[in-house]
Amino acid sequence: MIEWIVSSFLAKQTDFDEDDLELLWQSLAQMFEHDRSAVRGEMSTRGQYVFKHDSEVGNAPARILFDRIAVARKAGTEVPRSFADYAVTIQQTDLPAGVTLLDKS
Repeated sequence: MIEWIVSSFLAKQTDFDEDDLELLWQSLAQMFEHDRSAVRGEMSTRGQYVFKHDSEVGNAPARILFDRIAVARKAGTEVPRSFADYAVTIQQTDLPAGVTLLDKS
């Protein structure tokens, strides 16, 4: 799992806007599709979950939000062989006030 943070303050300084953000999500979703190699094999993006804040300074600490997404090996799987051997759980209820969870998958 990779965690990303887009700073509203740095975005303002570089004129990064909502169109750029959408292009970023699209790029992350497709980043391995046109760059296959023996080293990366069959890597692919399996999910993108975005916590959007109403406040420019954030409505909740990133660590609390990132802890809402968990990836764990499924019970009974000793040696995982595929993505299907993992369970992804997302706690979507009771988000902090001012935070919205978007599924960009």
